[in-house]
Amino acid sequence: MRTSTSLLRPDMWVGSVTEIKAADLKARGIRGLILDLDETLVSAFEHTPPPEIHAWVQEMKASFSLYILSNNPSAKRVQIVADQLEIPCACRAAKPRRSGFRAAMADMGIRPEEAVIIGDQLFTDILGGNRIGSMTILATPMAPEHKPWRKLMRLIEGMFIREADTLREKLHPDHLKETP
Repeated sequence: MRTSTSLLRPDMWVGSVTEIKAADLKARGIRGLILDLDETLVSAFEHTPPPEIHAWVQEMKASFSLYILSNNPSAKRVQIVADQLEIPCACRAAKPRRSGFRAAMADMGIRPEEAVIIGDQLFTDILGGNRIGSMTILATPMAPEHKPWRKLMRLIEGMFIREADTLREKLHPDHLKETP
């Protein structure tokens, strides 16, 4: 069982989802990827994923079930991106609540230990994924925040990230980007 502070610690931390390799996830017994949308697959103000994200998604689809789980309230926006990537999706997920993750896993036919939750926010994606018992990967946001409340959240997240980064640097000087 994770402690309250370890619930905010991702299993891995990457600059972009494109750094995540299928072989690494297969070796951990992963069968499905649950992906955040905004700032993970596409910038918050864009409706089209960059070519490198599209290529990565196609590569991952060859090995895993994929699902977009977003807190975004716009079903239209989420569906537009999901249609381009040809993967199922759900919006208004209320992450970090477990219900959205459970529904996605049920649709994918996988158990929590067979899923990896990938997103850019500690207090939604990582906390929710850890609460349900899945592997978690924190991705650096694709673009800087513009909304004041999101800037504040990023500042608070930064305190936890700096702590994890310092610990990772001490334990992994080669910067494997995997949290202990």
